[in-house]
Amino acid sequence: MLTIDKQNENHFLLIHVSGEADASSSIHLDKAIRDAMDEGMPQILIDCTNLNYISSAGLGVFMSYIEEINQKSISFIIFGLSEKVLKVFGILGLDQLLTIKKDKEEAIETLNAV
Repeated sequence: MLTIDKQNENHFLLIHVSGEADASSSIHLDKAIRDAMDEGMPQILIDCTNLNYISSAGLGVFMSYIEEINQKSISFIIFGLSEKVLKVFGILGLDQLLTIKKDKEEAIETLNAV
């Protein structure tokens, strides 16, 4: 099961992702990101502190937005990945294509540096 919570904080949208992003639940992650993109949010932080598992379908959600993030110059930062999940991102090279930070504080520092 995957739980998605969104909240506006100061100048960015924070999307909390909890549980398991697999083939059946990753559509909820996709909808949350799609909604943020459609609303024109220029700064999006994805909190994966409580993301226990991600399948290829979940990874595909992130992959599907890389081009749009770059084209629209959106600050899109993922943080709080467990070592296991981060390793999967690394194997696929997503750690080179997406901004991934250790925690929320580091993610906000990155936003403020832009």
